[in-house]
Amino acid sequence: MDLHVRYEGDDDPEKCTARKLARFDLAELHRSDRATPYGVVLNPHAERALSPADTEVARENALVALDCSWESAGEKRFTIAGEHRALPYLVAGNPVNFGRPMRLTTVEAFAAALSILGEPDHAERVMAKFTWGETFLELNEEPLRRYADCEDSSEVVAVQQEYLDRE
Repeated sequence: MDLHVRYEGDDDPEKCTARKLARFDLAELHRSDRATPYGVVLNPHAERALSPADTEVARENALVALDCSWESAGEKRFTIAGEHRALPYLVAGNPVNFGRPMRLTTVEAFAAALSILGEPDHAERVMAKFTWGETFLELNEEPLRRYADCEDSSEVVAVQQEYLDRE
C-alpha cells in the first residue's frame, strides 16, 4: 500500500513524522492538493469510519494523510480528492500527546490505518523508525485487532462505541 502525505509544513520539522517517513522512502510528500494522488484519505472530520471494506481502494490507489499542526487541522483543510475516512478511537503513543485519545501523529494514523486494512507488518515497519513506535502499537493492540476484524464502517463504529463508553 502506497503512503502519500499532503504536507503543510507548519509543524516543527524536527518532530515531523511525515518528513521522517519520506527520508526513509516510506511515504511521499506532496505540497498541493492537486499533486496528492486519489485514494483513501484519513480525515478526522469524515462521516464514515475507516474499515477493512476500504482496503481495495487503498491498495489500488493510495493511503493519504494530511500532515499539519493540530491547531490548523480544521475541516476546511481536508480538500484532498479521495474517499475520506475517519480513524476510530485510538490512543496516542507519541511523546507529545501520549495517552490522549485521537491526537495521533501522521505516522500513527498511517500505522493504525494499515493495521485496520490488513497490513500489520507494514504498520510495524513504519513505526519501527520511531523510538516510541512500538508503544503506540502496544497501547492500541486490542482495538486495532478488533477494528481489523470488522466487515464495514458501521461495525467499526459499534466497536468504537465500546471504548468511548469506558472513557
